[in-house]
Amino acid sequence: MNLWKRIRKLSLKQMFHLSFAFLKRPMLIGPTLKATRRTLSISYELFGGAHHRNGKANAFRHALWNILICKNVQKRTKNTEKSVNWAKKITFLYEKVTKNEKMDQKMDLHNNALGRAWFLSNIDENEAKLVDFIQKKLENARKIEENDTLTNYNECLIYISEEPPHV
Repeated sequence: MNLWKRIRKLSLKQMFHLSFAFLKRPMLIGPTLKATRRTLSISYELFGGAHHRNGKANAFRHALWNILICKNVQKRTKNTEKSVNWAKKITFLYEKVTKNEKMDQKMDLHNNALGRAWFLSNIDENEAKLVDFIQKKLENARKIEENDTLTNYNECLIYISEEPPHV
């Protein structure tokens, strides 16, 4: 399911929560939407529609989304801490309002956090290098089960289901 279809399925209350965050910081709407569109474009290019499932491609997409939100917002605000806090706030809010399954949410929040941490440790890298960096991290991604605690996966992207490779 693409982002816009998902947003259209939000209830009025869910839409209000998401809109309120942007109304408080209207200058961050553009950088956030740009990061979202770019993330989806790169993910489709690399993985086709697999990034909408719960495999490695989805883990990649969430990490990249957070990195690109941070990069774009930092360009606007000139403040690294604010950019990371905004990415955390908006991606957490997105997970909250979309009401994914518990495992999906656990996976997404973990991979989002890794993306923000990797932004901080690769702050001067360009987009292409960041994409390569995350792709290399996919080599060590770990499949998790429902009862897994995430303390063993601090630096690893995580995913729920195996998926066929993109051809």
